[in-house]
Amino acid sequence: MAGNTIGQLFRVTTAGESHGPANVVIMDGVPAGIVLAIEDIQKDLDRRRPGQSKITSHRHEPDQAAILSGVFEGKTTGTPLAILIRNTDIRSGDYDEMKDKYRPGHADFTYDAKYGFHDYRGGGRASARETVTRVAAGAVAKKILLSLSPDIRIIGYVKQIGNIISDITDPATLSLEQVDSTIVRCPDSNAAEKMIALIEKIRSERDSIGGLAEIIIQGIPAGWGEPVFDKLNAELARALFSIPAVTGVEFGIGFGASIARGSEINDSFVSDKTGIKTVTNRHGGIQGGISTGMPVIIRCALKPPSSIPREQQTVTTSGQPASITVKGRHDPCLLPRFIPVAEAMIAIILADHGLRQRQARI
Repeated sequence: MAGNTIGQLFRVTTAGESHGPANVVIMDGVPAGIVLAIEDIQKDLDRRRPGQSKITSHRHEPDQAAILSGVFEGKTTGTPLAILIRNTDIRSGDYDEMKDKYRPGHADFTYDAKYGFHDYRGGGRASARETVTRVAAGAVAKKILLSLSPDIRIIGYVKQIGNIISDITDPATLSLEQVDSTIVRCPDSNAAEKMIALIEKIRSERDSIGGLAEIIIQGIPAGWGEPVFDKLNAELARALFSIPAVTGVEFGIGFGASIARGSEINDSFVSDKTGIKTVTNRHGGIQGGISTGMPVIIRCALKPPSSIPREQQTVTTSGQPASITVKGRHDPCLLPRFIPVAEAMIAIILADHGLRQRQARI
């Protein structure tokens, strides 16, 4: 495989580029008989699409999904399910001056090193535009999860942008409506207002900014995951690291464990009428690569978008010194649109592991 497929029982393969005619995703292993409508997919795509607010990219893509196969009379057939999303607002001419120059922070040079050439139009396959297919696949994955374990709930929100940190003390109580109540997807209204102002300031300075997202997964039964190489946290981290701009992923107290003692981080077990659980959840819902039944807590660090409209120093593809000013329409901060992408990738991994767990217990 060339790195375009993820999953074992629920296999997702994507194709497409930023300025190509369309992006497509093919899913194999979708169980038959799952009720699926285009609206189930479209509502998630609408949360990810560009041009949705004043702090996102000004590219206007409707991101209308079309189901090409795998659904008949409103139900999945068990055969490969293909979804197409066309690119309609392409301005490839914005990138003509960059075709022979390496953009700082981008994958232009590394794609050249691997393939011998690269698609300079918006980054081609390396563009975050590619994540539109992941969100479509994630919507299908959520329907699979609903059939496997209907209590599973995946909610992400923007925890930090720059040095502004949201004051959310109990993220497990958040709803999708609360998260989407602000254009920055931070349910702390005071912090959200400051974040929006910071993003607008950064954009006016022709720069960009990064931050931190937190995702909470509730309702995962104990026992999901695999030992050693296919650990649930390892596969979730791999999926999240595959999203452009992610520079760090942690679970539970994460890097905080590096300065703590064992007596300070171990979670004591208790038993009540609902079963066995831990008093605290510093482990973040996964131990030994297998879910404990406690909420899975994940945080992702995102770097600032690399495309900034200010002059930077670089070299040409032949190695000559040059300057470059990146044109095009780009997000000054990726966090607001990252949330639905992260939720989708988590759903894809959970659907795969849910199907694997069902097979393991037959």
